[in-house]
Amino acid sequence: MNALAATNRNFRLASRLLGLDSKLEKSLLIPFREIKVECTIPKDDGTLVSYVGFRIQHDNARGPMKGGIRYHPEVDPDEVNALAQLMTWKTAVADIPYGGAKGGIGCNPRDLSRSELERLTRVFTQKIHDLIGIHTDVPAPDMGTNAQTMAWILDEYSKFHGHSPAVVTGKPIDLGGSLGREAATGRGVVYATEALLAEYGKSIEGMTFVIQGFGNVGSWAARLIHEKGGKIVAVSDITGAIKNPNGIDIPQLLKHKEATGDLKSFSGGDSMDANEVLVHECDVLIPCALGGVLNRENAADVKAKFIIEAANHPTDPEADEILSKKGVIILPDIYANAGGVTVSYFEWVQNIQGFMWDEEKVNKELKKYMTGAFHNIKNMCQTHDCGLRMGAFTLGVNHVKAKFIIEAANHPTDPEADEILSKKGVIILPDIYANAGGVTVSYFEWVQNIQGFMWDEEKVNKELKKYMSGAFHNIKNMCQTHDCSLRMGAFTLGVNRVARATTLRGWEA
Repeated sequence: MNALAATNRNFRLASRLLGLDSKLEKSLLIPFREIKVECTIPKDDGTLVSYVGFRIQHDNARGPMKGGIRYHPEVDPDEVNALAQLMTWKTAVADIPYGGAKGGIGCNPRDLSRSELERLTRVFTQKIHDLIGIHTDVPAPDMGTNAQTMAWILDEYSKFHGHSPAVVTGKPIDLGGSLGREAATGRGVVYATEALLAEYGKSIEGMTFVIQGFGNVGSWAARLIHEKGGKIVAVSDITGAIKNPNGIDIPQLLKHKEATGDLKSFSGGDSMDANEVLVHECDVLIPCALGGVLNRENAADVKAKFIIEAANHPTDPEADEILSKKGVIILPDIYANAGGVTVSYFEWVQNIQGFMWDEEKVNKELKKYMTGAFHNIKNMCQTHDCGLRMGAFTLGVNHVKAKFIIEAANHPTDPEADEILSKKGVIILPDIYANAGGVTVSYFEWVQNIQGFMWDEEKVNKELKKYMSGAFHNIKNMCQTHDCSLRMGAFTLGVNRVARATTLRGWEA
């Protein structure tokens, strides 16, 4: 079963548990927008070459869409669609105000020079700059891209829209990137593991771990687990696999990998077949690499008691069923690897605030979000009598099927999105009313200055409530008069008042 089919299957199971209407279920599955563009660039030798770039924007009911941009020669549109959908549920599970997106370019970054990669990234940004944005869609690094890629996107986007550091996350620190971002996904995996083990009266210290995949996520998870007293007995990556029943010295392995680029020549462990890593004896298995590595062929041989899905979609539905029958506890990917997007959210918040946090605050907030999300998942498990995967999916889907959107920002909802959300039955309180508190109190300040008598804060807040409540009732009256939505009710109220004043002053044409 491919990634999209598996994701859709999990979504449908969750929607049935939640009792969603079939129309709402269908609308939540269909992406908000699919973008496909041609990117033609001159190569260093003067020849022209074209690549296909794309962006799938899945859902923006809870906020700007969020997801990585990957550069890979064999990008599978179905997989990217699935990952965009997973980002929608993942951000909802973590309770951060984003929707889901994913995209990239069908190219092999290893075959391109740095200058060619820069030209390709800039052309791609030129093609999609009107469809991404700080409050629309915020890209991040993914497979084959990095902080430098984000820096090029930021710079190119800023040529059209002015300096906009919050348009991407995962940037270099010097351009507004967040401290703690590099370790965020791996650190989030560790916080998630601690929350799960605590539920069973256990801790990381003294437990045995196997880590499949030793890239950014796997290496950071290994480092932090080692620091907390966990014993890592086997690791693997594309260069090979090693094991040591007494525990691998992770700091030494990291130094060796940095110096040599591989694992198999490390003297602190015995070489082993990489295919055996997933079924190696351990308490906790953490797949950190590719999707679909746990399947019906190997699931029955897995010896771990707990599986932490640090990779996206590492467990096929068939394997999921086999492992569940064996009593293996699986912490699903849409929660377990949400540390990266959570700290991306922190970076976005810092950029908008114009005030950067220290790393201690970043890690403290990450732990709070990961721990809180775990308890919310457990509550859903108890409510719907289901496993952790369905608990996470029902939590995410339940958050996304928002009934109300309060537009505190100016123009956060595109007209196309407005139409889609209205069809989904979402009630939108429009920006021209919802965020009018600021200009209302500015009016109070003007009145006080003219009077020469200042109000206390209690009076300001009392008057503000009176004005906001009164305006809402006037909007509702217009909705009833013209049989229209709150947005049109607010606009007709405003336009009607200005038109009447214009007429009375004799200014009409």
